[in-house]
Amino acid sequence: MKQETKIPLCHLSVGMKGRVLDLLSTELPRRRMLDLGLVPGTIVEVLRKSPLGDPVAYNIRGAIIALREEEALKILVRPI
Repeated sequence: MKQETKIPLCHLSVGMKGRVLDLLSTELPRRRMLDLGLVPGTIVEVLRKSPLGDPVAYNIRGAIIALREEEALKILVRPI
């Protein structure tokens, strides 16, 4: 079986999409990510980066959500 490529969400470039595979955060931060719709299988698109590069705006299930790099590092995706 082929190993699935898992990279942190913050490693996707603007305009790229990824499918959520796993969340590495725990407790309250994990609950927040799940509440935002970041459940396994969700497709996330990188929309734009702020002038200093952090935070980054993502399209998650039709909502535009800004996440900091420390949060996006804990969201593993497969580029699509």
